[in-house]
Amino acid sequence: MGVVISLDDKLSSTPSIEPLMRLVASDMERVNQLIISKVGSDVALIPEIARHLIDSGGKRLRPMLTLATAALCNYTGEGHIKLATSVEFMHTATLLHDDVVDQSELRRGKLAARMLWGNEASVLVGDFLLGQAFRMMVDVGSLQALDVLSTAATVIAEGEVMQLSAAKNTATTEDEYLAVVRAKTAALFAAACEVGPIIAGHGKAEISACRSYGTNLGIAFQLIDDALDYGGTSAKLGKNVGDDFREGKITLPVVLAFRRGNDAERAFWKEALEAGDASDTHLDKAMGLMTKHRSIEDTIERARHYGAMAHDALELFPQTPMKAALVEAIEFCISRAH
Repeated sequence: MGVVISLDDKLSSTPSIEPLMRLVASDMERVNQLIISKVGSDVALIPEIARHLIDSGGKRLRPMLTLATAALCNYTGEGHIKLATSVEFMHTATLLHDDVVDQSELRRGKLAARMLWGNEASVLVGDFLLGQAFRMMVDVGSLQALDVLSTAATVIAEGEVMQLSAAKNTATTEDEYLAVVRAKTAALFAAACEVGPIIAGHGKAEISACRSYGTNLGIAFQLIDDALDYGGTSAKLGKNVGDDFREGKITLPVVLAFRRGNDAERAFWKEALEAGDASDTHLDKAMGLMTKHRSIEDTIERARHYGAMAHDALELFPQTPMKAALVEAIEFCISRAH
């Protein structure tokens, strides 16, 4: 797939999220304690399902970004803990809902909650987590932060519906697909980063910079996920390789391969995705066409482009260990394509 080009010559050859994790470690411990507290319920099934996904090993990048951008803006209060927990609950809720919509069997390398407890319970526990997220946002007392996160929740839902409308539609353009990514994935990254400077009392310039960082990082993150679905491993993905293809999802590698293909190749994509005939044999052919048309490599190049924009967004801030860690987080997200 090519070698990842460094966004910053000062970064190591093996970018890591460890610097970011170290800098927010004490706050993340408080977030983790609050997560445990807030998934408690007298309805036994709720903590059981919630803990199944929460304890499944996700890096919790989104709440870390809330903590990091608050620190970047010298925030000294307590609200970032509840907002970061709200962000994680919003993300977890969307995963529970996504797995039902996509009929996914695996999530982070484990059986999806829907496979163990059913679709109905998964959806309802997702709703419970969203309710808890909004209660914590209200507790923080920042109307502006509440507005940002509640708007993100609406946009994410719109993105889900947009993706549902685009499913199996090989006529989807790159612009249309990126609109789905901006709504479904980047909106929460953006909001997670934006609320940090908001509660720190910073002005429009810093708020916009952090939002831009989150938006572009979120797009880059999703594009790498798209590439990994065809060029990664189950261990790295936490799901089966080719799941997007089997589910008839139109992602950027498919869009590029379809647009660049000849009539016979386009007929193949329509048969496999629109007609729902996505067998493993068809997956092998799909990956061959992606290799032929460099659609995976070019998807990674697009991710690098958005990563560079995320990097530029941080230039407003003075050089600090936190800023360096946020820059390295961009490179880490993109380097997953190795």
